[in-house]
Formats: sequence, structure tokens, C-alpha cells
Amino acid sequence: MSAELKINLPDGLAREAEANGLLTPESIELLLREELKRRRVNGLFAAADRLASSELLPLTEAEVEAEILAARQSRRA
Repeated sequence: MSAELKINLPDGLAREAEANGLLTPESIELLLREELKRRRVNGLFAAADRLASSELLPLTEAEVEAEILAARQSRRA
């Protein structure tokens, strides 16, 4: 899939971005990829913070093993 992007920028920002090569398709792609990665990382840290603040007790090794076995059996069924 490809998409065409049209943006409206203030003149000063557009000139500076153009002068620094940031308005090329390659640069826009890189900027978007970096932002998506940053958001994924932020989401991961937010999930870790929620997990750390939860009242749940950690599973024992035996409980983890039982969950893994149950998941594998449900996939085979």
C-alpha cells in the first residue's frame, strides 16, 4: 500500500524543513517510522508501569508451566 501525503506548514517551517532535506519521501518515511517506534516503546513502558502498580501476585514457576501447557493444549484442540 502507498499513500500520498499533503501537508500545510507555516512558511518558515516549510523553508527550514526543505533546506534540511526533511520533505523528501525518504525523510518523511524515516520520521514516521521513528515516531511509530517511539510510540510503541512508550506503550511498552506504560504497560510495564501498570503491571508494576497492580495488586496481582506473581505466578509461581509451577503456575507459569501450567498456563503454558493449557495454552498449548487449547491450540491443539
